Amino acid sequence: MVKRRKRKSAPERTSIFLNGRIVGTHPDGKSLAQRLRERRRTNELSNQVNVYYNSKLNELHILTDKGRVRRPYIVVENGKSRFTPELMTRIKNNELNWNHLVKMGIIEYLDAQEEENSLVAFNEKDLTPDHTHLEVDASNIFGVVAGVLPFSEHNSSPRITMACAMAKQSLGVYSANFNARYDTRAYVMYYPQQPIVSTNIYRALNLKDKAAGQNVVIALASYHGYNMADAIVVNRSSIDRGLHRVAMFKTYETEERMYPGGQKDRIELPTPEVVGYRGEEAYKHLGEDGIVMPESDVNGKEVLVGKTSPPRFLEEISVFGAVEEKKRESSLSLKSGEKGKVDSVLITEGPSGNRLVKVRVRSVKTPEIGDKLASRHGQKGVIGLMVPQEDMPFTKTGIVPDLVVNPHAIPSRMTAGHLLETLGGTAGSIGGMLMDGTAFSGNTEEQFQEILKKNGFHEDGEEILYDGLTGKQIKAKIFIGVVFYQRLHHLVSNKIHVRSRGPVQLLTHQPTEGRAREGGLRFGEMERDCLIGYGASMLIKERLLEESDKTVQLVCSECGSIATHDYARNRDICPICQSESVEPVEMSYAFKLLLDEIKSLYIFPRIILKDKG
Repeated sequence: MVKRRKRKSAPERTSIFLNGRIVGTHPDGKSLAQRLRERRRTNELSNQVNVYYNSKLNELHILTDKGRVRRPYIVVENGKSRFTPELMTRIKNNELNWNHLVKMGIIEYLDAQEEENSLVAFNEKDLTPDHTHLEVDASNIFGVVAGVLPFSEHNSSPRITMACAMAKQSLGVYSANFNARYDTRAYVMYYPQQPIVSTNIYRALNLKDKAAGQNVVIALASYHGYNMADAIVVNRSSIDRGLHRVAMFKTYETEERMYPGGQKDRIELPTPEVVGYRGEEAYKHLGEDGIVMPESDVNGKEVLVGKTSPPRFLEEISVFGAVEEKKRESSLSLKSGEKGKVDSVLITEGPSGNRLVKVRVRSVKTPEIGDKLASRHGQKGVIGLMVPQEDMPFTKTGIVPDLVVNPHAIPSRMTAGHLLETLGGTAGSIGGMLMDGTAFSGNTEEQFQEILKKNGFHEDGEEILYDGLTGKQIKAKIFIGVVFYQRLHHLVSNKIHVRSRGPVQLLTHQPTEGRAREGGLRFGEMERDCLIGYGASMLIKERLLEESDKTVQLVCSECGSIATHDYARNRDICPICQSESVEPVEMSYAFKLLLDEIKSLYIFPRIILKDKG
C-alpha cells in the first residue's frame, strides 16, 4: 500500500475590488496595500484614493468614489510623527501651508474603511511603534458645532448633543447685512458678546463677529422654589440694562396678481364702496398710495397694505340692469395677537412683473417669564421669576448674580464642563484675559485656581453671599461665576395662545387646530382619563361635546336613520321610510359624520331610540 503525501495548498489569492466591483486578484494583498499607500504619499497616486485590506476575508478594497467622509491625520513611521518641529517653524514663517503638507505625505486623509487598518494616537507622547497615524488636534474628534463648545470632554454625550442642537437656536447677529434683508422672521441681539471661555474652532471660524449670547454672572443656589426643575431666577435690573434683549423682524408681503380675464389687483386705499370694507379705523396707518408709513405703531389685524381685487365673477348686473364691477377687499394685515413698529417698506417688482410690496415689522422681545435660556453644556431652562436687584443675593464686594441656577441641575446631568467654564469665566474676568476651553488641550482647572488665588479669591470659586431680602449672611458658601448663556428661539410671546369661541372646521364642526388659525386647546385622551378617574362626567360632557361639536339631529324612531326637516311643507320626515315619527337627538357632529361615512360603505347604521325614563 503506497501512502500518498498530503499536498500543501497554495496560499489563497487576494481579491481586489475597485469601488465595490471586483477587478482581479493578487498573491499578497497586504503588501500591495502598503505599496499603494506609499505611492499615494509620494504623489504617484491621487490623495483622494483610499486603500483598505480586510484580512478576515482576504480582500483589498480601493475606494475612489464620491461622498466618502474623510478625516486628516498625521502620518507616523516607526513610532515617530512625520510632522517635525522644523516643519512647524516653516509653517509659522508662511513657507508651507496645509496643501504642501498633504502633497509631502505628512498629512493624509483616511475614510471610514481605511481607518480600520490604522491605529491612531491621540497625543504625540502616546506614540508606540504600532501606531500608524496621529491626530492633528485632539479636539478634531468633534464636529464643527461640538468643537465650539468649551470643555466638552467633561460632559456626558447626550448633553453635548443637546448643546449642539441649542447652539443652532441661539439668537445673535445672524448676518451683518440684516438691515438690508427681508427675511420671513429674524432676530438680532442688542448687545452680543464673545464668550470669555472659547475654543480653537470658535476662534478659527471667527464667530465672535457673529456672537450669539452674553457672559452672565450665575450663582448655583435655590431661590424660594422659583428655580425648581430647571427654572431660572433672573435679575430684573439686568434685563432693564439690556440682558439678552432681542429685536424681532417679521416680513409681510403682497403682490398685485393678474387674473385670467385680464383683470388685476390694485394696491390702493380701499373706499367704503368696496365689498368687505373694514372701516376707517383699520386703514389709519396707510398713506395715500395705500401703503403703511414707516415707524407706524401697528397692532393685531390692522392693515399694512391696502389692496382691492376684481370680483370673483366677471360681471354683476345691478338693480338698474347696467353692468357694475364690485371690487373685493383683499388687504394685507398684521396677524392677530401681533404688534410692533413698521421698520421699513420695500416696493419692487415680482418675478411676473407685477408690483410687489414687502413690509418689515420690528418688535423688541425683552426676556420675560417663560423664555428659554441655555448654557453651552446642554443646561437649558426657562425663566421662572424676575427679581429686582435689591432682593437678589449679593457678595461682600457687591456683586449680584444675573441668574440664579438650581445646583441640582449639575450632578445628575454630569456636566462638569459647566462648572469648569464658570471657574474659567471668573478667572478670565478677574485676570482680564480670554480663556481657552478647547477640549483636551485648553486651560486647566489648576490654572484657573492659581489666578483666583493670586487675586485673593477662594480657589474653588465659592463665596459667601448675603440675602437681599433680610440682609443676613447665607450660611452655606455658594458657587458663583461667569458663564456664557444663550437666549434661544423659543419665546413665550410667540407661543402664548388662548381661545374662547372661534372658527370651526367645515367637515367635522370641531374647533380648528393650531395657534395660527386661532385654534382650540386640545383636550386629549390622557386628560379625558383623568376626568373619568375623578368621576367628573358632566365636565367630560362639557369639554368633549358642549364646547366642541354639539349638534341636534332628527332621528326616525321607526327605522333609526337620520331624518330631515322639509322646509317646503314645514314638517319633519324620514327620507327612508317616509315616517313622521321623528325625535330630536343631541349628539356630536363627528358621530353624525361617522354614520354618513358608514353609509358610504353600503352599511346601514340604525339609532334605536328609547324613552329616558
